[in-house]
Amino acid sequence: MARFTPENEALAREVIARYPRPKSATIPLCHLAQEQDGYLTEDAMAHVAELVGCTPAEVLGTASFYEMFKLHPVGKYCLNVCTNISCQLLGGEELLERAEERLGIRAGGTTPDGMVTLEDVECIAACTEAPAVQVNYRYVERITPEQLDTLIDDLRAGRSEVPPHGTLGTTRQRTAGRLANVTPPEQQGEPVWIARHRVAAEASGTGETS
Repeated sequence: MARFTPENEALAREVIARYPRPKSATIPLCHLAQEQDGYLTEDAMAHVAELVGCTPAEVLGTASFYEMFKLHPVGKYCLNVCTNISCQLLGGEELLERAEERLGIRAGGTTPDGMVTLEDVECIAACTEAPAVQVNYRYVERITPEQLDTLIDDLRAGRSEVPPHGTLGTTRQRTAGRLANVTPPEQQGEPVWIARHRVAAEASGTGETS
């Protein structure tokens, strides 16, 4: 279990400074914690809570809503095989069975060497490119059984160019001194759509804005 390293805590505070309210940085900080450890540890979520001014339960409630956040250790690579309707019709379930055989695990398991976690997932929004799989959320589309075999061999041998699980990108945006395009609600003024209806109502003489 790990809190942020000193370097990542400094980066976390840099991220928080971009938002009008610290709590708005909860999700970016969860990504940072997962990049550090490969998954979201309890200590990391407690540290995020301290930094943004909420409770660990609130951080957990946010993180548990999103499938990309893992609350337990996973492999260096998460291999997601889509078995929803488009992929299913084009061999998705057969691909999942083949992956289970090649890896020696069932969906939801991790190989003993800690390299690959296999997951059976719902639609990954690549229906026109079915059957599709993901490696750490990077798409591999229109994949054949033979290509899946090669992909698995490369993952287990460490030949994949995909970064380890938790890494969103290989280049980090430096944010010091730059504010995100976010304004506190009390400073936003009248929403555009309400103003538009109000002006139209006033022009028609009804005075009604609904």
